[in-house]
Amino acid sequence: MIARIGTYLSFVRFSHSVFALPFAFAGALLAARHTPITWSVVGWILLAMVAARSAAMGFNRLVDARFDALNPRTANREIPRGAMGRGEATLFVVVATTVFIYAAWRLNPVCFALSPVALAIVFWYSLAKRFTSYTQLFLGLAMAVAPVGGWLAVGGGAGWEPWLLALAIGTWVGGFDVLYACQDLDVDRTLGLRSIPVRFGVPRSLLISRAMHVVTMACFVALPWVTPLPAFYFAGVAAVGGLLVYEQSLVSEDDLSQVKKAFDMNGYVGILYLLVLAVSIYVR
Repeated sequence: MIARIGTYLSFVRFSHSVFALPFAFAGALLAARHTPITWSVVGWILLAMVAARSAAMGFNRLVDARFDALNPRTANREIPRGAMGRGEATLFVVVATTVFIYAAWRLNPVCFALSPVALAIVFWYSLAKRFTSYTQLFLGLAMAVAPVGGWLAVGGGAGWEPWLLALAIGTWVGGFDVLYACQDLDVDRTLGLRSIPVRFGVPRSLLISRAMHVVTMACFVALPWVTPLPAFYFAGVAAVGGLLVYEQSLVSEDDLSQVKKAFDMNGYVGILYLLVLAVSIYVR
């Protein structure tokens, strides 16, 4: 039983929830400045985010199983190696999707009404590489849903805050996914799949990734201009910027051996930013 749970957690890369989840809570914290937030809402946000991400990742693994089997880096994933069948994976996606829609319904009517839109966005990323070179931008868009969803879950109204965070997380995730895609350049070309590295090559892709992370930092810095935040916030954002600079320094056009390490660095970015924002809002 424990081993099977481990298989499911590996199937959806559960540890990668730290990418979008902190920004969903960041959007919720900013909305809570105007509308009180309850622990019940926090719980439903958590369930909705985990379910949506699990459904999206499960769908990705399902529709990409054929390509994963042909890529030495991904051939050991659960479906290609036979640890999980397609029927079981399909059932998992259906259950996760149902849980997400139910959690959205429990949050409020707006979240429930928009839940199919959110699912369409996060599912589309898995198919995008077949149709467009800008696959990594669609992953950024899928992740950008998180802070807007957190804001709406608390009942936030009109405001620039969730949109700035959406642009920040979209360019951050898109930027590091460009780095990650560089390692699959040759395989993607062989399989006829599209990506920013396939279209532009590694050197220009690295420049695109770095430009996207500059936009990320600009959005973080701009946030206090639309909602009051103390000076500590800028110090925290500087620390986040330091992590992104270090991440970028690990990858060069001549050496892609540290791409995985650079990718893993992002697990700290979202958590650090959430902590910085929470302290900025609640600690005087």
